[in-house]
Amino acid sequence: MQVVVFGKQYKDKDLPAIQELFDTLSAEGVTTYVYTPYLKDLEGKVHFSGPYAAFDGYRDFHVHRIDFVIVLGGDGTMLNAVTLVRDAGVPMLGINLGRLGFLASIDKHLIADSIGKLLKGQYNIVERAMLYLESSPPLFGEIPFALNDCTLLKRDTSSMITIHTFLNGDYLNSYWADGIIIATPTGSTAYSLSCGGPIVLPNSGNFVITPVAPHNLNLRPIVLSDQSVISFEIEGRADNFICTLDSRFELITALHQLAVRRNDFNVRLVQLQELTFLQTLREKLTWGADMRN
Repeated sequence: MQVVVFGKQYKDKDLPAIQELFDTLSAEGVTTYVYTPYLKDLEGKVHFSGPYAAFDGYRDFHVHRIDFVIVLGGDGTMLNAVTLVRDAGVPMLGINLGRLGFLASIDKHLIADSIGKLLKGQYNIVERAMLYLESSPPLFGEIPFALNDCTLLKRDTSSMITIHTFLNGDYLNSYWADGIIIATPTGSTAYSLSCGGPIVLPNSGNFVITPVAPHNLNLRPIVLSDQSVISFEIEGRADNFICTLDSRFELITALHQLAVRRNDFNVRLVQLQELTFLQTLREKLTWGADMRN
C-alpha cells in the first residue's frame, strides 16, 4: 500500500498523533509520501522510523500509484486536500486534529486502529458531489470547483448587495442581502447550516441556496436539483465583491458573468465500516443527548 500524508500546518499539540501515524505506517510496511510543504514543517520535529519521500503536488499522482491520501487536520484541511487530489480519484481518509470534523471524522486516538482497518479492507468508499464555477473572466485558475460551497458576498462593512439569480436561465429571485451560499450536500453542514440552511444527506443529488442576512425576512433557503445550472448577476454600491470556493476567494465586479453547476468528477472519501454519516451527524450535533445531565 502506498499513501500520501497531507497536512496544512504543524502544531506542537498534534505531535503525539502525527508521530503515531508515521510509526504505524512504518511498522505496517506502508510506502509513505509526505506533501512537500508539510514535510518541511515536520522535519526536525517528527522521527521517521521508516523510508519516506516528498510528494510535490497533483501531477505526482500520475507518477506514483497512490492508494490513499491520509489527511491530518480538520475539515478545512480536507477541503485543501481536495485541490491536491482533484480528478485523480484517490480516496481520502481524514484524521481529525481539529474540533468538529464532518469530513475529517477519524478521532486522533484511533489512528493505529484505522490504519489496520485500511490494510484489512474494512472500509467503504463514498463519493461526494462537488460544484463547478463557470466564470468570465475566468476565476480560480485550474481549480474552479468546491466540495462545500460557493459564496457571493459583500466586502467588509459595505452595504448589502443585490444578486439576481437564474435557474436554468429562468429568473428565480433577486437576493438583497450580505450574500448567498450555494452549497452541496457536503457543504450543507458548514456555512449554509450556520445561516439557517437545511441539512441534506450526501447522496441526495441536491444543491442548497441559502441567503446570508437577507433584507427581506420572507426569504428562505431553497433546495434544488444538482442537475441545475444557477447563474448570477450582481450589483451594489461597492466596486467589487467576494466570490469564494470553499476556503479560497477572489474579488469580482458587476461585470463578471458567473454560473454554478455540478462538477464533472466527485471526491472519494474513506468511510470505516462502523462509522456512518448519520452516526457522525448525531455525535457532532449531539442529537439525542440530554445536556441537562
